[in-house]
Amino acid sequence: MDRRLRNRIVLFLMLALIVAYALVRLTGRQPVAKISAVTPVRENLVSSISSNGKVEPIAPFVMRAQLDTFVEKISAVEGQQVKKGRLLLELNVKDAQAQLADARSKLLRAEDDLRAAKAGGRSDEAAKTEGTLANAVAQRDRLQRNHDALERLIAQQAATKEELAANDLELAKAQSQVTQLTAAKHEFERGVKLDANRGSLQVEQLRSEVAALEEKVRDGRIVATGDGTLYSLPVKAGDYVKVGDLLAEMADLHKVRVRAFIDEPELGGLEPGEPVRITWDALPNRTWMGKTQVIPKQVVQRGARSVGELLCEVSNEKLELLPNINVSVRINSRERTGVVTVPRGAVEVENGRRFVFVVLRNALGVGRATLEKREIHVGIADATNYEVVAGLNEGEMVALPGDVDLKNGMAVKIVNTDASYIRGRTDAN
Repeated sequence: MDRRLRNRIVLFLMLALIVAYALVRLTGRQPVAKISAVTPVRENLVSSISSNGKVEPIAPFVMRAQLDTFVEKISAVEGQQVKKGRLLLELNVKDAQAQLADARSKLLRAEDDLRAAKAGGRSDEAAKTEGTLANAVAQRDRLQRNHDALERLIAQQAATKEELAANDLELAKAQSQVTQLTAAKHEFERGVKLDANRGSLQVEQLRSEVAALEEKVRDGRIVATGDGTLYSLPVKAGDYVKVGDLLAEMADLHKVRVRAFIDEPELGGLEPGEPVRITWDALPNRTWMGKTQVIPKQVVQRGARSVGELLCEVSNEKLELLPNINVSVRINSRERTGVVTVPRGAVEVENGRRFVFVVLRNALGVGRATLEKREIHVGIADATNYEVVAGLNEGEMVALPGDVDLKNGMAVKIVNTDASYIRGRTDAN
């Protein structure tokens, strides 16, 4: 064999070995990321909102002290079922009763004075005034007649001018007395009219005072204003209470209201009439059902949270939910049947857009594939899954996050596609 030919063959063999080595390195020996993946499935999805809330009575009867006094007697027990009109407690109203008796006595006198004033004054005073004036008028009229008679007699020279002068002096005195008594009568009548006006005002004031004191005396007996549960009785016999202090609270607790505190981002999905499930840590095996009633119209700060206060009506037939307890609230707001879903952990969010890494199978060895970063559009979501509206075809495989950062075009090897394993890992995350 020619030496030159032999050298060429050796060279080609060496090149072939180098190329083979490179191919082996690229296809078999280079490390490939091992990931888990899942195939989206169709299932029923219920979108729910979970939060905390507080139980409240729907129509509470709140009884407060209407006077400053002591609690005299307690006639009921907190937590007791009571009927309308049942005596709950009594307050000490002895001072109010004494004031009421005095005010009633003053009212009787004022009403008597008013009747007298409207009748023209008291009869004895009116009669005296009228009698004195009548006597003065009669005396004046008598002297006037004497005056006329004396003038005729003087003309007949049967009387003297001195007699006439003496009579006229008495007549002037009588006329002056009539004038004075007439003025006194007018003043008496004016006084009677003023007394009637003052008396009317005084009677009205005293009637108002009596009514207020009667109400205070009645307020000393605290009775149930309706049928219900006496769920708060913060006072005991001998306690001193001031006006406005809480004495008792009661309500019909067969239906209660739950004030749920919903975070601001979740308010948009709320509607009236949606089913609500209530749980309470004190009774972990019990669940109470209700429905949303009043949707929040504003957002308020509650600690570090910005929330809307959702009002829910909840059935409480066994009277187990107590006012003011803290409960957990779950609202099933929307439901979809037979939709394509992906685990929430498989979805990444960038600038408000959602992406998944779709596994693309290729021919470079068994189990090897590449990733394609793809935008998707989602609908409702529950605690573990998103509804996929667009961007992903049924049957395509989606990568799940693991120990390596997923990137577009990354070569990967699928090592686990077991649905129960994947869902369990997603729920744990």
